Amino acid sequence: MNEHRRYYNYLMTFLDAVIIVVSYIIAWYLRFETPFFRQDAWVLSRYIYMRELLVIVPGFLVFHYLFHVYSQVRLQRKRTIFIHLFQANAVALMAEILILYLRKENNFARTMLFLFVAIAFILEVAMRMCVAGIEARMRASGASMHYLILIGYSKSAEQYIDRVIGNPSLGYRVRGILDDNLPRGQEYRGAKVIGMLDDLDLILKANSVDEIVITLDLQHYEKLAKIVSKCEKSGVHTKFVPDYGEIISSKPYTEDLLGLPVINIRHVPLMENMNRVVKRITDLIGGAVCVVIFSPVMLIVALLIKLTSKGPVIYRQERVGFQNRTFNMLKFRSMVVQEASKEVSKWTTKDDPRVTKIGKFIRKTSIDELPQLFNVLRGEMSLVGPRPERPFFVDKFKEEIPRYMIKHQVRPGMTGWAQVNGLRGDTSIEKRIEYDLYYIENWTLGFDVKILFYTVFRGFVNKNAY
Repeated sequence: MNEHRRYYNYLMTFLDAVIIVVSYIIAWYLRFETPFFRQDAWVLSRYIYMRELLVIVPGFLVFHYLFHVYSQVRLQRKRTIFIHLFQANAVALMAEILILYLRKENNFARTMLFLFVAIAFILEVAMRMCVAGIEARMRASGASMHYLILIGYSKSAEQYIDRVIGNPSLGYRVRGILDDNLPRGQEYRGAKVIGMLDDLDLILKANSVDEIVITLDLQHYEKLAKIVSKCEKSGVHTKFVPDYGEIISSKPYTEDLLGLPVINIRHVPLMENMNRVVKRITDLIGGAVCVVIFSPVMLIVALLIKLTSKGPVIYRQERVGFQNRTFNMLKFRSMVVQEASKEVSKWTTKDDPRVTKIGKFIRKTSIDELPQLFNVLRGEMSLVGPRPERPFFVDKFKEEIPRYMIKHQVRPGMTGWAQVNGLRGDTSIEKRIEYDLYYIENWTLGFDVKILFYTVFRGFVNKNAY
């Protein structure tokens, strides 16, 4: 499992598929063959219910992948895996109910589907706990452990050791460090310097390690080629931890330029055409549906604004969006009309006298943001993405906050990863950018669905909105 994570994930996928089928059959039996439920819904045949597995099994597994249930499963905390499992099953259940509704399968027992998802989630969690227990026992007996030697002492070496010690489930153990500048015996969290770089030949000949991890200081990269050559001659698996982690992202990617490897500093999935198309189609469909759903609310709010204060219903404010282009972001007006020069560089504060009575409510509940659905349909914004800012603050923050301008490599959103984690209104800009960058580098359609899911349940009411 340690060496073949891909096959490990294949095994987990297979086990999940078995659990989905078994859970579905158990749910069907409990719903229709036991006295726990009324049997008046027994209209469809057993064959129709079992045939639905042809949709449910692949559909649920797709959502498992979209929600990263199998992504680097050994590197995730148990709590994170269980949360991803719950989200995947919940969204897959909603998708299945929507499919049944569109097919007009009104007699299909929804109670059975809820029962099935509950059983499947419990069994999937139990299965993963059993697998984790087996792995833990294997490592306790010394099996499935990987013994490492670090080449070079640097900040990246310390960070690597910290993560190995902090996550024993990874199954790594550092046997020592080779470095030319530190005395033998010096240690960091139990990992001792056991020799110099020239001692690598002796260690490789002894065949006493499973992996070599190169953690050279940036100043000693001239030794890199020689070290890699020695490791490859010995056949020992070799990893390289660059000592410039603060410069590049955690997910850089390489491209082949006629045989020349080129490292891209930052991986932005939405720069790929297919991902852009998928996201744009999702925005168009989702935006149109939301306009229809929220049109009564928007009509009522518009009337209240018009009746309670002088001025336009819609407020247009210049914001910086995709590729640093400015656009007019639409909002319901929540303040008294004022000169643009007075509000362009001023934050809204608590108990701000400029905010109207209706404005306080719609700002607190984020209803004032609903007109941005039309920005989404026009292609200026997305349903999910980093929140856009006014030009004055963009010019200010780009000089004060490193990597601030990276957020403009994707379309701004009505909601985002930072916002559903409570970073809205008068909160840390640095922390907000950190969350925005994580979203940009880790975008998937499933991640967007997850953020929208969070927005519905905990993202509308903003305690920091004034």
